[in-house]
Amino acid sequence: MAESAGERATAVASALAADGVDLIRVLFPDLLGIPRGKEIPVRLLPEVAERGLSFCRGVYYTSARGENIAAPTALAAGLPDVVARPILDTVTRLPWADGLAWCVAEVSEPGGSPAVEDPRAALRRVLEHFSAEGLSPVVGPELEFFLLEEADGAFRRYGHGLGNVYTTGLKGDPRGLLPHFLRGLTGMGLDIVGGNHEFGSGQFEINLGHTGALAASDACFGFKLGVRELAATQGLHATFMGKPFNDDGGSGFHLHLSITDGAGANLFDDPDGPHGLSELALSAVAGILAHAPALTALLAPTINAYRRLQPDTLAPFLVDWGLDNRCALVRIPPERGGGARLEVRLGDAAANPYLGAAAVLAAAYLGISEKLRPGDPLIGYGYDPAKAGTLPGDLGAAVDALVADTALTELLGPGLVEAFAAVKRFEVAEFARYVTDWEFREYAYHL
Repeated sequence: MAESAGERATAVASALAADGVDLIRVLFPDLLGIPRGKEIPVRLLPEVAERGLSFCRGVYYTSARGENIAAPTALAAGLPDVVARPILDTVTRLPWADGLAWCVAEVSEPGGSPAVEDPRAALRRVLEHFSAEGLSPVVGPELEFFLLEEADGAFRRYGHGLGNVYTTGLKGDPRGLLPHFLRGLTGMGLDIVGGNHEFGSGQFEINLGHTGALAASDACFGFKLGVRELAATQGLHATFMGKPFNDDGGSGFHLHLSITDGAGANLFDDPDGPHGLSELALSAVAGILAHAPALTALLAPTINAYRRLQPDTLAPFLVDWGLDNRCALVRIPPERGGGARLEVRLGDAAANPYLGAAAVLAAAYLGISEKLRPGDPLIGYGYDPAKAGTLPGDLGAAVDALVADTALTELLGPGLVEAFAAVKRFEVAEFARYVTDWEFREYAYHL
């Protein structure tokens, strides 16, 4: 007889209690990727695994600053409940917090069907299409972030200093915090494969291992949680905002993607194919390029993200691909064989990792199923609009492109796309009414 969720949860709770854990955080991502949830006593885990935890559906329709956003399924419907159930395979300790563990939850309707707004369920829907074809996407995420110190009510960059890209040690990290992050994140059970100081002052990149797309997205969700909390233990704030400073580069969320068969063989490699790539790989590239305008909304999901997607930034500006070319939207790293893969460089570090992965995989699937082929790869400089079309220039245009992309929307889920668009159009409208510092500085004295 199959083990019930309650029975499995009882075993997990017993193991946690034996390890000195008495509380567990049950967390799920909202549409912005912000962790939402509750802390519960470990003794209640079996009960919660069976019945779930109820939350107001309006949590999906709340801005980053807490404003309520009108939506037919939320405020207009009387703010009904959704139910979050812990995914027991994701339960791990938080090594910096005594007696505390955490886990990812998936969110459903009270009747049990997946909530249309749940980003993790959207990724699972996309993965079902690959599974039906005997294909298994493998994802390797790279995330950048800034560490900030609070001073006089404002944030300043930790370890301020130029030219520390690809360095480790005290030069760009005067308090030696990178090992603190690497050890803490590894203690969470994350597959950390390396880290270094990045281009910006106080900016770091930490890489996660390549694994199945769902596990990789769970790892990203936990990674961002862990980085913020580990920073807080040191009196610092970590931000994944795409471009927090005018005079520094932005923070990216790069996704490395390959596809394996049932035996684990890399299907992107073909020594006899163009550039050593298989038809499957080239079709995946073509699908990502074909749906790039819509992908931009989910991978660059803030007003701020479009400050990063500019010429000469090492972030993409055009809809193009290239062989080991970091100017391109899709870069093909030089490894072949088991290491053959593509790297999507469009992502902003603020992106919801589940929605980012779901969008990229949906576009790749459409390219594969339609047997699309990309044009010639980019050679050299990647910011000449004569060579390729440009990406949407702002969040509003990107959201319009997402809504108009019916094929991608069908794979992701029309309800999810509708919810995401409502939240983001609220953001665009709010920004349109806001007087920025630049406007005041530019006009107030002279006009």
